[in-house]
Amino acid sequence: MFSDVGVLELATLVVLALVLYGPDKLPEAIRTVSAVIRKFREFSESAKRDVRDGLGPEFEDFEFEDLNPRTFVRKHVLDGDGMGLEGIRNALDPRPELKEALDSVRDMADAGAARESPAGPHEGPVSLRKGVGGPAAERPPVDPDAT
Repeated sequence: MFSDVGVLELATLVVLALVLYGPDKLPEAIRTVSAVIRKFREFSESAKRDVRDGLGPEFEDFEFEDLNPRTFVRKHVLDGDGMGLEGIRNALDPRPELKEALDSVRDMADAGAARESPAGPHEGPVSLRKGVGGPAAERPPVDPDAT
């Protein structure tokens, strides 16, 4: 519960409690705080038990800690089932499909340019290859009604 509280912080809290309550009222304050914490834990456990009973037998292994997104991802996505974080990144990476589509468009453009130009695929007016291109192609007429 207090995993990040160090010795210095704990000592500061004890000194602050002694100053605020004094040595004669401090034991009673500690008892009161511990009773409140105990009641709160009982209440939360009772609420968890009621929710589990209401969900039915198919949710017997349900843990409320799984509702935390980090715990859920750690338990269900990164549990070593063969598709860890790197597998998800590779599956969602669009670069291979985009490269394949770009290569097919380039091949089609080169094939079309080779049919139109007797000099070769890179001599025509349109080429999608980087750094290669012939003279600038004329623009088609603009239809102002269509735009």
